[in-house]
Amino acid sequence: MAKKPDHNVTILRCGIAEGQFHPCCTILENISEGVITIDLDKKITFFNKAAEILTGFTADDAIGQYCFDIFRANTCTERCPMDTVLKGGEQPRDIPAFIINKQGDQIPISVSSCPLRTDDGDIIGVIEIFRDLSELERLRRQVARTYTPEDIVGRHPKMREIFAFLPDIAESDSPVLIEGPTGSGKELFARAIHNLSSRRNGPFVAINCGALPDTLLESELFGYTKGAFTGATRDKPGRFLLADKGTLFLDEICNTSLAFQADLLRVLEEGEFTPLGHTKSLKTDFRVVAATNHELKKMVKEGTFREDLYYRLNVVKISLPPLKDRKEDIPLLVEHFIHKYNLLKGRAIR
Repeated sequence: MAKKPDHNVTILRCGIAEGQFHPCCTILENISEGVITIDLDKKITFFNKAAEILTGFTADDAIGQYCFDIFRANTCTERCPMDTVLKGGEQPRDIPAFIINKQGDQIPISVSSCPLRTDDGDIIGVIEIFRDLSELERLRRQVARTYTPEDIVGRHPKMREIFAFLPDIAESDSPVLIEGPTGSGKELFARAIHNLSSRRNGPFVAINCGALPDTLLESELFGYTKGAFTGATRDKPGRFLLADKGTLFLDEICNTSLAFQADLLRVLEEGEFTPLGHTKSLKTDFRVVAATNHELKKMVKEGTFREDLYYRLNVVKISLPPLKDRKEDIPLLVEHFIHKYNLLKGRAIR
């Protein structure tokens, strides 16, 4: 059985002066974050109380074992933060991940890692600090709960009219085009349509087309294989595949190029696509909901949006009024967001 003093040797090498390791270890043992250290062989040399609670393993279970046998994170098989540090690369900070504890439960965490060095600067191990995000995720899910018409704030007559037809729109599997200015609630309506539809148990996958240049937008939607281009170090599934059996929300579709629109139209018509670097087409089945803050019909006349894609998307159209025309909704929105952030931050602001 490994002895506790061995842990202190590792902490000493972190730069803590001799004679100070006892209070330091007391601090590390009692902080709320999990702390583990490993040596160059990836064997655990320190394991604090929070790490015991989060993983379900005791320090005696863990010390001397390989980190991936105890700290069973999804990053172990992808891009391991500890590997990154040991190879002299960057020091990962607040990487979102999850671990599988001893009981087999999945726990969301964030991970930060940095090297342990000798006085000469040689790396002799890694210290990893991780935080339990379970409560935060619970609050986020509570705040971002399933959207239905009752969750969308508005008493304006036009909004109430849209609410009345939303279940019928959701029941259809036809493409939907939502037009409205920024801040009018386009994504809320897209989520409500998804959650009222027969695809509600499938994924809702959203992408802001206006936030990415064509090349990045293409790789995000189509995905790519390892080696498809410089920097493609692993296979990455695209949003087209991730949205299979669910809904794909294309926000700000008006900001895409004509060339990209042609590629998108082909996918919508054929129900299949080819990831970058792939030799075979993959089939996918999703409902598309597109949103725009510009009038696409006008863009078609100007030659900046493809007419065929416009008619492919404009099967069901929802036009949202701007907030400036819905002044009666402003008090409701204020109350809604106060309640939302009270939940998220644990406050009681009124």
